[in-house]
Amino acid sequence: MILDLVEVCSFTDFFVLSTGSTERMLDALADTVRSTLKKQHGLGVVKIEGDAQSGWILLDYGNVIVHLFSQDLRKYYNLEDLWREGKILIRIQ
Repeated sequence: MILDLVEVCSFTDFFVLSTGSTERMLDALADTVRSTLKKQHGLGVVKIEGDAQSGWILLDYGNVIVHLFSQDLRKYYNLEDLWREGKILIRIQ
């Protein structure tokens, strides 16, 4: 899911929310995001927080923050509801 937060948030413009079903998948998602943004757009991650074992990896690119969750933590933190004032640009089920 991509949330447009331009009108509701001062520290970033977009959240990208994704779920991985295993720790290995979360690591693979994080690696793919980092390498793709670097190769295709020359963007390096500003900060990384969390890890696959914790169930939440945050990749901060400044105006875009990528949240990679385990299924349980995605439900628990429910960022979609917390930031419901943002506009959903893309939702893939």
